Amino acid sequence: MASFHNKTFTTHDDYMTPISAWNSINQYIPKDKVIWEAFYGDGTSGKNLEKLGNKVIHKDVDFFENDLGEIIVSNPPFTLVKKIMPRLLELDKPFILLMPSSKITCNFIRDWKNKGLQIIVPRKRIHFIKMVNGVVEEKQENKCNFDCFFYCYKMNLPSNLLWLDDDGKGELNIPKRKKKIKLISL
Repeated sequence: MASFHNKTFTTHDDYMTPISAWNSINQYIPKDKVIWEAFYGDGTSGKNLEKLGNKVIHKDVDFFENDLGEIIVSNPPFTLVKKIMPRLLELDKPFILLMPSSKITCNFIRDWKNKGLQIIVPRKRIHFIKMVNGVVEEKQENKCNFDCFFYCYKMNLPSNLLWLDDDGKGELNIPKRKKKIKLISL
């Protein structure tokens, strides 16, 4: 996530995606498409997506000046999401972006509501890998204090809102009906 085209933004953008996050949605990533992991970070995200059997382009290039791959799967720098979303409209290619759940209330995300935006909700909070001066912070604890969603476009998911189970497999957003309990007064 942290950078693109040799630029580091803020310390808030220096958090890398653990392979467990990509593994949890790997079944929804089409294996016949070439992924552009558009935000280079420390370079491990693209390698992790490849380990999961995906074809990946992951180069340290400027997202705003390039158009690679057939779909975008990435954890973008959170501080740049407001600039990234209009660029994605220009590109009009399928994507899966891992971003804070709070972004759903922002106008630049609301603009996507009639464009078929879909959401995958992870079962548990994702604990990102903190980088300090380009090196993984030694003491990594489950410190993430916010939740994230996978924001998806043109991914043809089985539902517009998909909740992941504990095993990472998706479950349609169909509420289970509770049995009615008949109360008997004594």
